[in-house]
Order: sequence, then structure tokens, then C-alpha cells
Amino acid sequence: MSEPEPAHALYTAAQVRALDAAASAGGLAGRELMRRAAAAALAVLRTRWPEARRILVLAGPGNNGGDGCLLAAQARAAGLEARVLALTAPSGADAAAARETARAAGVPIAAADADPALPDADVYVDALYGSGLNRAPAGVAAAWIAALQPHAARVLALDVPSGLDADTGMPRGMAVRAAATVCFVGWKRGLYTGRAAEYAGACTLATLDLPRALLASHRPDATLLGVAALPPRARAAHKGAFGHVLVIGGDHGMGGAARLAAEAALRSGAGLVSVATRAAHVPALLAARPELMVHAVETAVALEPSLARASVLALGPGLGQGGWSEMLFAAALASDRPVVVDADALNLLARAPRALPMPAVLTPHPGEAARLLGTDVVAVMADRYGAVRALAARHGAVVVLKGAGSLVADPRGRVAVCPWGNPGMAAGGMGDVLTGLIAALLAQGLAPWDAAAMGVGLHARAGDAAARAGGERGLCAADLFAPLRALLNGAADA
Repeated sequence: MSEPEPAHALYTAAQVRALDAAASAGGLAGRELMRRAAAAALAVLRTRWPEARRILVLAGPGNNGGDGCLLAAQARAAGLEARVLALTAPSGADAAAARETARAAGVPIAAADADPALPDADVYVDALYGSGLNRAPAGVAAAWIAALQPHAARVLALDVPSGLDADTGMPRGMAVRAAATVCFVGWKRGLYTGRAAEYAGACTLATLDLPRALLASHRPDATLLGVAALPPRARAAHKGAFGHVLVIGGDHGMGGAARLAAEAALRSGAGLVSVATRAAHVPALLAARPELMVHAVETAVALEPSLARASVLALGPGLGQGGWSEMLFAAALASDRPVVVDADALNLLARAPRALPMPAVLTPHPGEAARLLGTDVVAVMADRYGAVRALAARHGAVVVLKGAGSLVADPRGRVAVCPWGNPGMAAGGMGDVLTGLIAALLAQGLAPWDAAAMGVGLHARAGDAAARAGGERGLCAADLFAPLRALLNGAADA
């Protein structure tokens, strides 16, 4: 497998420290890396805030603070007013040298005092801790972070907003809220999941011109999904070449979930789509979408003909958790068909764990993931990467852990992260659309990993296109169908 481009490689904080050490061992001095980091950050600052003249750097004791001090020196050389508030004395030789360079450039450097109030500035630079903090900020640092909150629109964070866990994307107690973040060497994986989007703002990667060979020598922990679409169809194509998806779900009062999953499978290119649901839902489903083959299924025996014709199952949208639900769940898994397991089917699996047919894709949100792992949502969110890998290993399946920065994992530990999506997608039915989409991609011959990764990316991009068209608030799951179809057919931006 080829190594990902730097723009798509995600690292843990420990991995980036190893890259820094390897660069130093190869003759690239730490002070030179600091100089490059400062120059990259200043370039972002001047591009984003071209009218800014007064720069205030909050500098911590480590190399992150050193980056900030050199940024202040370079800003001073460029004719800007720059000053530094230093949290404590420097903790290393490179950080101390950077602080002296700033002083020599005429940058005023003041030590922290008991007053947490910050002088007024056009831009505030968070150079307190970056990715180096492994505890909740405290004391003066915490007071400064709190004082920065009203100025979030004018905050630039260096590497990672201080207080944000670089590996999980979750704040450690409190964290800096920045309008922009410049990440150094390689993307920290936490910037793309958890609550990172609330804190990091617009993110820019500065590799500091590290040699490509050096970056390639350290395999990243995860990768970012890239833009993907299916190839054009052969001119002699027929519906039998693109699979038959069977959606199983829609208990009383939940027929809409089955309908959304089924229409998503149609809109995503499945050749045939059937629905096995409660008899009461059949007329409405047929009236709304006559292309579907809808079957009233009240017993396991009644499900057998539909199972026999299907090539892929979408199991769970609106399935419920009663006796009817358990019966269809057991019959579906016993059929040994490739399956996408979602929603109530995941809850049934958590209640009575069992082997899954292969291939299988599971699509839990954090609550469902917590039930499958026997833990709680707080624990899942505290380490989304660990949770999705644990689920994939436990079930021997590809797993999609949904949420901001959705993760896709396989049983070998490979993880991809979705960089798209928006808060408007926090609405009922979105997961049902994703289930139908992934099932349709499986039906068209994609491997489970490819179907899940492509499906997650297309789903999020369609959500972004729908939000651009009408705004995030009030976005409905069915709004994704039109842009989804366009994206699947190769549109660059639906």
C-alpha cells in the first residue's frame, strides 16, 4: 500500500515528536524548525488578518512558546507591533534561544502576573502548549485561555489549540477557541474528529519542508478520506449488474426510516431495491417511491423469498427492538448475505452478540457504539479512534463511527477520517440514508472498506452541498438525494 500524501496523513502527537527527532538526527536543527514554523504561522496570520498591526503572543515554556516568540520577532521585522506574555521561564535550550532572539529583535516580553486581563490586540497568538499538553490547563494558563474566549475570532493557534487533546479532538477541561490553527510537520489526528471543529477553526498544514522521504518513513496512524466517485457505466449495462439491496426495517411508526434507506440505495445506483416491512407501511412506500419492491413481512417465513433474491442487506432502519424485530434480525443474519448493520439492529446485536456474515459493515453513532462496547458515550468520545478500532476487531467487520469527523476502521486497525459534513446533518434520517448508500455500493461490487469509505465521504459531501443550497438549520435527510446523485456521477461540487 502506497504512503498517503502529507495532506491526507494523520499522526498522533507521539508520532510527530518522533518525526521531529528524526529530522534533528538528520541534521535539521530544532531552532531551524522553529524558524520555519514561525514563518509559516506569520504568513497565515497576515493572509487571514491583513489589516492587523498589533500582535500579542501568549508563550508557554516549551517549543510551542518558542515558535510564538520567533513569530513575534519576524512580525517585528515586518513592521508590525508584537509583544509576548510569557507564562514561565523557558524549559529547553531551543525555547530559551527563541525568546532571546525575540528580545534582540526589540519584542517586549513580560512575565505572567496575577492579573489575567490581556492587553488589547488585533490578533492573539496561542503559543502556550500546542500538542504538548497532557493535562487540563491550570493557573495563569487557564485564566488566559478563559480571557481569550471573547476574542476567538482573532485568535491564531500554533500547532493545536492549547488544551485540546491532539490525539482525540476533545478538550482537556478548557481549551483555546481559535479562528485558525497552523498545524506543524503533520496533521494531528485529533484535529479532524471529536469536538475539534469547535476549537481549531480553519486549519492549515505547514510541513516545514521536511523531506518527503522522512515523512514516508513514518507510517501515519490514520488517513483523511479523499474525493471519490464511481466510474461511468458501460453502455450495455443492465439492472442485474448492479445488485439487489433488501432493506429490512420499518416497525410500526417507523416506516420513514426504511423508505429513506431504500431510496438512498436507489439514488446511489443499486439495480434493484426491495423493502421488507410491516404491512401497514406498504401502500405509503409504494405511493411515495413506486420503483421500490415493497413486501409485507410479518413472519420469518415471509421474509425468506426476499432474502433469497437479495445480494446485500440493509438491516436496521426503523427495525425496532420487539419480538418482530428480533425475528427478522435473526433471519437476516442467518441468511449469510453481505450486510450493513445500523440503528436498532446494532442495539439488538449489543443485547445478544453473535457472529456476523461476511462481509459486514456496522454504522453506529456514539450511543450505539457504547452499547456494543459495554461502556458509555463519554468513554467512546474520549477516544473515538480507540473505540472504532475496538469495534472493528471485536466484530471482524468494517465499522463506521458516525459523528463530527466520522471514522472508518477495518479489523486490521486501518482508520480513515471524514473531513466533510456539517451540523445541519444532526437530524433524524441521515443515518438511514448512509445505510442505503453503503449497501448500494456493496451491491455494485465494492469491497466493504471501499463501500464504507466512499459512502461516508459522499454522504458528508452531499450534506455540505445541501447546506450550501439552503443553510444548515432545517436540513432534511431527503435533501441529500439530489447532490448525492450528482456526486456519484462525478460532479466535482454538487
